[in-house]
Amino acid sequence: MTVTLNPQSTEVTEEQQIRDLIATWIRASIAGDLPTVLKLMSEDVVFLIAGHPPMMGREAFAAASRAAAGKFEIEAHSDVKEIQVFGDVAYCWTHLSMKVTPHSTGMPTRRSGHTLSVLRKMSEGNWVLIRDANMLTVEH
Repeated sequence: MTVTLNPQSTEVTEEQQIRDLIATWIRASIAGDLPTVLKLMSEDVVFLIAGHPPMMGREAFAAASRAAAGKFEIEAHSDVKEIQVFGDVAYCWTHLSMKVTPHSTGMPTRRSGHTLSVLRKMSEGNWVLIRDANMLTVEH
């Protein structure tokens, strides 16, 4: 379900660009394509994850990703619930489901929950993630 309160033609185009960013992020994450994922976020990005201190900056994300590289197989699905665009800033609410399987054990963990993301449109016309609140929990 997508809720768009202001479905003007420019909003639909912006909304599709944001949907494309999300789809690219998931594909690149599954493929382990860190350079592509990094291009989708601002240098000053902040990730908020329950029970953890904020992860601040693109380089912190890159370092954490490099440390985990090759250790997991990831499956993910994102269901966009809402996108709102306000000029060069937007927010996106999604429901994210993930299955993470460590190569060391082969025992998958499933996590799901909502995310709330804030994006900024850059002068080049592309959108990037600037803030992300991830409320995924382990499924039982």
